Amino acid sequence: MDVARLRRELTAVAVEADRAPMEAYMKHRSPFLGVKTPARRAASKPFIRSMAAESVDEVLAAALALREQPEREFHYVASDLLRANCKRLRAPDISTLSFLVTTDSWWDTVDALASPTIGQMVSNHPELVEVMDAWIDHDDMWLARVAIIHQLRFADDTDADRLFRYALRRAGDPEFFIRKAIGWALRQYARTDPDAVRSFVDAHRDAFAPLTIREATRHL
Repeated sequence: MDVARLRRELTAVAVEADRAPMEAYMKHRSPFLGVKTPARRAASKPFIRSMAAESVDEVLAAALALREQPEREFHYVASDLLRANCKRLRAPDISTLSFLVTTDSWWDTVDALASPTIGQMVSNHPELVEVMDAWIDHDDMWLARVAIIHQLRFADDTDADRLFRYALRRAGDPEFFIRKAIGWALRQYARTDPDAVRSFVDAHRDAFAPLTIREATRHL
């Protein structure tokens, strides 16, 4: 993988005026080049396409190398790369995903891995449900957030009992990103089974923060 070439491609489409606002939006957790999503995806498309011919181990190594770069755009390319190869990922590769979730964590990189890649891995490898069962109780809130939202794309295949159980397990969590995630996961499942979500929220309304209730019932 040629990180230097990718850096040249991204730098060529960077907009200096966008750099500071992008850094501010992400609370200055990482420096940015100033490349917004459409330009980033266009610039990195040849690189991601080229990795389709490489082994899964090489894809994972590339993602790790990208995450070592200081600028956040490289972290986003790492997530895009893993998403493009998510159907190839093996169950043991969840350890690498766990590392990425818990490294330099913020909602942007965590959410980019949660449903698109980790959710697909759980769908492909049902034994990874046990990993989600462990993550929901993890002290690292980002792993717990992934457990809560990994089923966002499952629709009719959602394990509703597990979704509701996870929601109750972290219902009293004071962390904003956990409360928000519970509401998000419930709201998304309400698109598939609004009656089930409505009944669940009504039965446990006192357990959840107002933020969670608002998010969960937004479209009910």
